[in-house]
Amino acid sequence: MIAVSDSSGNARAYVQNPVVELPLNSNGKLNVSGAVGTDGMLYVIKDIGLKEPYVGQTPIISGEIAEDITNYFATSEQTPSVCALGVLVNPDLSVKNAGGFIIQLLPGCEDEAIDRIEENIKDIPSVTEMLSSGMNADDIAKRALKGFTIDKLDESQFCYKCNCSKERVENALISTGIENLKEMAADDKNTEVDCHFCNKKYVFTPKDIQKLIDNAI
Repeated sequence: MIAVSDSSGNARAYVQNPVVELPLNSNGKLNVSGAVGTDGMLYVIKDIGLKEPYVGQTPIISGEIAEDITNYFATSEQTPSVCALGVLVNPDLSVKNAGGFIIQLLPGCEDEAIDRIEENIKDIPSVTEMLSSGMNADDIAKRALKGFTIDKLDESQFCYKCNCSKERVENALISTGIENLKEMAADDKNTEVDCHFCNKKYVFTPKDIQKLIDNAI
């Protein structure tokens, strides 16, 4: 699985095997852990404006996304965090609602505040329950941070947005090498490239491939 997001909240994701049919888990919910597995690594790559991106990694400990994200922050970034996620899927496999939250402690956080957060989280309903009851992001934040004064610093809209383009695909084809492009052009068949993130198809005729060759030479 690969998930990518920019600082504006434009996200896209790709799952290599998206259709996994498993029995519900012991709680009667989707068996995410069974689908993800526990034999693997979680990698986080951040472009924070330095010469090289920041790369952190931790082993997958449970296969439950929120638990593994919490473990990543605690282990790799040494940031005490609470992460909760939820997805409610309709019978036709469309998503009815989805959401989540992350609470992170700043340096110097008092023990009293930590105890209060732990008490709130212990009794909080699941994210899917809160969303299904009509609660929005502000409502969930107030519930998770009950007893605190919340100062909202910013708010933005998130969306699924792919940044693929024909130009990017052309550059990817050129990167495969001139000899490979010559074989495509000589095959006398269209070359089709699918974007794994948005499923958009890009079709190149032999003439299109020849143009790429001419421009690359």
